[in-house]
Amino acid sequence: MSDIFGKPLQQIETTIPGLVLFELPVHGDSRGWFKENWQREKMTALGLEDFGPVQNNISFNDAVGTTRGIHAEPWDKWVSVATGRIFGAWVDLREGPSFGVTFTAEIDPSRAIFVPRGVGNSYQTLEANTAYAYLVNDHWSPAAEYAFLNLADETAAIEWPIPLSDVEISDKDKVHPRLAGVTPIAPRKTLVLGAAGQLGLALRARLGDAAHVEYVTRAELDVTSPDLPTARRWRDYGTIINAAAYTAVDVAETAEGRAAAWGANATAVSALARVADKHGITLVHVSSDYVFDGTGHGEYAEDAAFSPLGVYGQSKAAGDLAAQTAARHYIVRTSWVIGEGKNFVRTMASLAERGIDPSVVSDQIGRLSFTEDIAAAIVHLLDVKADYGTYNVTSGGAALSWADIAREVYRITDNDTARVSDVTTAEYFANATTPVSPRPLNSTLDLAKITATGFTPRDGAEALVAYLA
Repeated sequence: MSDIFGKPLQQIETTIPGLVLFELPVHGDSRGWFKENWQREKMTALGLEDFGPVQNNISFNDAVGTTRGIHAEPWDKWVSVATGRIFGAWVDLREGPSFGVTFTAEIDPSRAIFVPRGVGNSYQTLEANTAYAYLVNDHWSPAAEYAFLNLADETAAIEWPIPLSDVEISDKDKVHPRLAGVTPIAPRKTLVLGAAGQLGLALRARLGDAAHVEYVTRAELDVTSPDLPTARRWRDYGTIINAAAYTAVDVAETAEGRAAAWGANATAVSALARVADKHGITLVHVSSDYVFDGTGHGEYAEDAAFSPLGVYGQSKAAGDLAAQTAARHYIVRTSWVIGEGKNFVRTMASLAERGIDPSVVSDQIGRLSFTEDIAAAIVHLLDVKADYGTYNVTSGGAALSWADIAREVYRITDNDTARVSDVTTAEYFANATTPVSPRPLNSTLDLAKITATGFTPRDGAEALVAYLA
């Protein structure tokens, strides 16, 4: 046993993505030994995501050569031994390019291994009285999807220390399929809310119709319903993208609109955050420049203090605070969203075509956010596993007024830009007969943080030309 003492805590990457071997410090003396078998703070500091174990299982094996597996479950495992020693074999049974990749290692009390969801797990005991332990982050369910691989599969070609013909194997393990007959475990599902909206449509175009991506409208899933916690088998989901929102800025100033805005933009987000946090789901929530009052100079960074002016902005700020309660969250803050359907750019292009000369607000400054780019940024953050938090996402380039953008639309569509007249916000709404929400005059967002992750926002002028084309 002396060779297990004195190792520093370290992680060792393996040939299987996400399968990480750990060396564990073991401290011993004449009385025996002690180790921290799972220490959340230290493990996460090394880069292992806090996988949220909910159950600890122990399998005691009294004979050398006890052989079990190869089983892949839809949850993560932290595998170790309390006494004895095993030869472990892991085969990636997840859908993707690493399907079928194999890794083997011996595990004694000074080692542990993190086995991600969908990686087949198996072992053979090398010592009598081996206590094999594993933490898991979900409870067993007959409704879950499992995958099994035959221990003698020729493709995996595991070199078992003790020939399989000389060990005891369960009847079930003997009849598991070869690799060619295994149905890969699909990724955890992605749920897109607000699928019929501008951003929802852009996300569908970006993510496609893969089997693990689900698109729903509020009519199909009411996230404010008390049944939300049981509306899905949430452990099967890895990501929720909340592209749903109440965006009728002026109607939100009415009694009916106020309730609707708070319901969709705050209450619903709070419910989603609770579900996401309970089940280890990454919540992506879309924010707005309206959480600021627009009186600041320069560009608003992600950590600028909230100061919303109207009901819509207040409800969005509350939604941001709710989203932050989920441990795994991305808040994507945008401004002046342009996508498929009715929007400012389409309206200006229509006015130009019909020969109408508009008066357009010139004292509100910001950048357009094209839904195509917002969708791309969301996928980027998820793909590169960027640090959780808030990210501003708009077009790049110079900040412009609505009037400047209107003139650009007229120019691109070969119309006289002089036909667009400037007007102040106060003048534009001077004769309004229905409630009007106050607007931030400066909506320019700082893009340094999203750029630092490797995502380069498109130049706004170029994006506008492409959109109108």
